[in-house]
Amino acid sequence: MHAMALTARGARLTPLERPDPIPGPGEVRVKVSACGVCRTDLHVVDGELPDIAYPIIPGHEVVGRIDALGAGVMGLRVGARVGVPWLGFTCGKCFYCRADKENLCDHPQFTGYTRDGGFASHLVADTRYCFPLGEDGDDAALAPLLCAGLIGWRSLVMAGEGKAIGIYGFGAAGHIMAQVARAQGRAVYAFTRRGDQEAQQLALSLGAAWAGASEEIPPAELDAAIIYAPVGSLVPQALRAVRKGGRVVCAGIHMSDIPTFPYNILWGERQVVSVANLTREDGVDFFKAIARAKIQTHTTVFPLDQANEALSHLRDGKLVGAAVLRP
Repeated sequence: MHAMALTARGARLTPLERPDPIPGPGEVRVKVSACGVCRTDLHVVDGELPDIAYPIIPGHEVVGRIDALGAGVMGLRVGARVGVPWLGFTCGKCFYCRADKENLCDHPQFTGYTRDGGFASHLVADTRYCFPLGEDGDDAALAPLLCAGLIGWRSLVMAGEGKAIGIYGFGAAGHIMAQVARAQGRAVYAFTRRGDQEAQQLALSLGAAWAGASEEIPPAELDAAIIYAPVGSLVPQALRAVRKGGRVVCAGIHMSDIPTFPYNILWGERQVVSVANLTREDGVDFFKAIARAKIQTHTTVFPLDQANEALSHLRDGKLVGAAVLRP
């Protein structure tokens, strides 16, 4: 196999070759056809997540086909197209797993962070955390759904059933969830970096009722706001935009510090909540929802050996939609 691996905090990814991995009991080997580039990959590369064991192969928006089965694998076959998401293993024994909250497992493993991911030609995955994808749709177009879509879906559900939804950070997750929210009959208000006309035009083309800079107050009160950008200062901005009883959902795994803010913008039973990981049930529900909504992802495809360039484009805000690597 070949891959782009991270060997130290903040280092550039470097090419790596090693023997093809062998799947263990309950595992499959996946020949990767596409892997989305997520902001969490930047957090891994930049060392903003703790306890990284180097070298590690990033990537957790994986689409590919099974080419080897480990012992005891049932229900999956060689040649089947599957998606491999961020949550790659849970213990099944801790309080949270037993309470049907596997996204909060005390002993999880994460694809591309604590187990090797999809910036590679092959990876090994736990069969329990592989989503069958069928044969409809292009591999590169499907890849962003495996995190931007799944975490976006969990955050949209957590936002509640309000009709006016603000989306702060209109990248991979934002442009997918805007389409889902519109299909549900909601009004979408898109917030981008100041001057990011391309992202604002994309939002409007996808049916957003309004698009503007994150510092602006939208023309209508929001029932809820979802923050996809990892910028803590957006929390008080969003609180000022939501109505009394509204909710601000922080959807990232990492965010810069939230600044102090006056209590009066929280008062009125406004809420601030976070989203952590996903569950397999989220995946089942999400893929049903997007089949009805006919979601289209906007992607820029890079060859695997240009993974550093794709990460740089994401870091610098030069992408419209999502980046995807192809081995």
